[in-house]
Amino acid sequence: MKRVGNTNDEHDIDQRFCEGRAPVTMTNSPTLLFAGDPHGNFAPILRACLAMPPGTLILVGDCDCAAPLAELMAPAIAAGWRVCWILGNHDTDTEAAYDRLTGSDGDLGLRVTDIDGLRVAGLPGVFKPRVWYPRADDPSGRIDPPRFYTRSDFQRALRPDEAWRGGLPLWHRDTIFPEDFDRLRSERFDVLVSHEAPSTHPHGFADIDRLAEACGARLIVHGHHHQAYDATLPNGIRVRGLSLAETWVL
Repeated sequence: MKRVGNTNDEHDIDQRFCEGRAPVTMTNSPTLLFAGDPHGNFAPILRACLAMPPGTLILVGDCDCAAPLAELMAPAIAAGWRVCWILGNHDTDTEAAYDRLTGSDGDLGLRVTDIDGLRVAGLPGVFKPRVWYPRADDPSGRIDPPRFYTRSDFQRALRPDEAWRGGLPLWHRDTIFPEDFDRLRSERFDVLVSHEAPSTHPHGFADIDRLAEACGARLIVHGHHHQAYDATLPNGIRVRGLSLAETWVL
């Protein structure tokens, strides 16, 4: 991993984007703004939106919405902003938090969306040991294989009282399954937006590195750990970690 220095420069864009790969450029395009985990604090994100020309805002999870997202972001939406998001682990803490976010348009999770000429993919949620945890956190270095490959497999193994709204438990609506990687791996995209971190973070996952590389990505933007940093993977993919409610312009 090559560190390239922490930065809060909202207009930081140069060849470091992806060393050894062609950089993405947004010349004459609307603003593409990323925002770190709000955890209920949307004020700095709204200020950033209203201080620049409208474009697309991407929230990287853990919104903790106290009201429907469209209401919380109403001033930005009225100013012309398109608001997109992926699910974070705290967005499934309560039914209200889940409904206030997922009831809004703009879900980027497990799909590739064209945003002003860039193909942007969303990997929502987090890895959980009950399903799949592809990292060794003990001295043995042993990584267990997935316990369940698909949501259907997992749902068949649940007790009747664990189901929620006829499907997965609420606390597993944010769980990453191997089938999610298969779904995204069949696509090509420029930017991967994830809640979990790739291996540039001490608590990140190399599987995310490999997914991004397989799909031709040149940038990974993530939240979850509330740390602002800029790094480059050995495969040349740039990584931008976002702190709490931090905004960063591509």
